[in-house]
Amino acid sequence: MSEKEKHADETAQPKANEKPAHGHKQKIVSSEHLASSENWPLSEVEYGMTVVYNAFSQWMVRCASASGIGELAVLDILILHNINHRAREKRLNDIAFMLNIIDTHTVNYAIKKLLKLELVVGSKRGKEIFYATSEKGRAACEEYGRVREQCLLDGLKLLDVDADELVKLAATLRSMSGLYDQASRAAASL
Repeated sequence: MSEKEKHADETAQPKANEKPAHGHKQKIVSSEHLASSENWPLSEVEYGMTVVYNAFSQWMVRCASASGIGELAVLDILILHNINHRAREKRLNDIAFMLNIIDTHTVNYAIKKLLKLELVVGSKRGKEIFYATSEKGRAACEEYGRVREQCLLDGLKLLDVDADELVKLAATLRSMSGLYDQASRAAASL
């Protein structure tokens, strides 16, 4: 084998369903049948998002539990923090929009749970109900933040990731949500 052929063989990228040649990293994808040779990087990102989402969900529930509000599910926690955000009252549709939730029934169910636990309060104005965190809800959010600081942010420092990298990652994820929203609309028209 010539030097040129050896180099080409060493630098060739394996297909998603092939074992990598010596010296190449195995591609980490969730579903090899969705990872053609052209789009395997997106499949790697999707797998990463899946694993991060599940880890993030577990974290939120455990952090809430450590904060004294262990009876909450992931969506309940997200909605509680959204209602508490900037100390502004919010309508159900505002909350669903901010969290990119199409099924407002799930948001309504979570709000009813938060009302029952006295973490949020509602005030009716015309036909609309505006929600805000109660004193108990604000205290729960503050305690959640304290636990988050203690358990999560100290570990982030060990990753040696600077703020600019996190800002860029957040912007990329928000942009990708738009890509998936558009793809959802396209798929719905098929």
